[in-house]
Amino acid sequence: MRRYATIALMAASLSGLSACAPEKEAQEKPPRHVEVVKVKPVEVTDSASTTGEISARVQSDLSFRVSGRIVERLVDVGDHVSNGQVLARIDPEEQKADLQVALATLQSAQAQQTQAQQAFDRQQSLFNTGVTTRAALDQAQETLLTGQGTVQSAQAQVDTARDALEQTELKADADGVITARSVEVGQVAQAAQLVFTLAHDGPRDAVINADETTLLGGEIQHDVIVTTLTGGKPIKATVREVSPALDTTTGTIRVKLTLDANADVRLGSPIVATAHYKPFDMIVLPWSAMASDAGHPAVWLVDQKSGAVSLRKVEVGKYANERFTVRSGLSEGEVVVTTGTKFLAIGETVSYEGSAR
Repeated sequence: MRRYATIALMAASLSGLSACAPEKEAQEKPPRHVEVVKVKPVEVTDSASTTGEISARVQSDLSFRVSGRIVERLVDVGDHVSNGQVLARIDPEEQKADLQVALATLQSAQAQQTQAQQAFDRQQSLFNTGVTTRAALDQAQETLLTGQGTVQSAQAQVDTARDALEQTELKADADGVITARSVEVGQVAQAAQLVFTLAHDGPRDAVINADETTLLGGEIQHDVIVTTLTGGKPIKATVREVSPALDTTTGTIRVKLTLDANADVRLGSPIVATAHYKPFDMIVLPWSAMASDAGHPAVWLVDQKSGAVSLRKVEVGKYANERFTVRSGLSEGEVVVTTGTKFLAIGETVSYEGSAR
């Protein structure tokens, strides 16, 4: 009897527990509401800016052609000079001595030539009268020709020595402004060592060091706008020269811009050059749509029929302020999630404004 009573008590307890359970299971969780944007290519007009400076179209590096100690420097950086103006001098004593030796050698050679000429004339006269032989005449002629060659050689040495003496004065090769100086009085300058840099008067260029990505960002329009940091009206410029080599120290490419002929700019003035790319069609998305798939840029796409989301990798064209462009990976008309991407899971159903859910 006690055994039957225990079984009856357990049955009553189970009956009470079943009465406490909910009548039906909890309803399914409603779809997450997200904000979306429909993919549609738009015309993008982009620009790029970089700094630079105003430079002369033509510059020349000036140096002495002979070595020596600098005894006088007549100009400094920023001075305007004229063509042929003396800029610096080196000690000319050595060149003067060389010139004196060359002149003495020339005088000696000329004296020998005079003697040889007299001897030849005498032998020529004796030969005409039949007193001397042909061999003696030929010998006198050979001596004369040797003397003439010696004189010519000595004259060339004099010209070289005189030119070397003139090279002790460094002169400007054009009208312009001294932009750099690398020597001081008392310093021994070697031949061909840089002494001054001269910016020639005439057209001015805007020289910039552009990042490689700037030139690869698209096709640049013809005109570039140049603005000086000191103020003034914007100046139109055109690309004149692009360096074929990349500067490995800075990772930039030197670009020279031709300024408008009427531009009033000062040499060395800092500038900002702004280039505009030709308009092109590109998919533009807000930065909030950016997601990641195994470390690669991706976006969440919504299936417009089922409302399920999926993750797709994309190739980003360019990152910009609060937006980015997509080069490939999306097609026009697809729906991309822009808000709520951090809480999504692949296959999850979502709702958005305009959807049937």
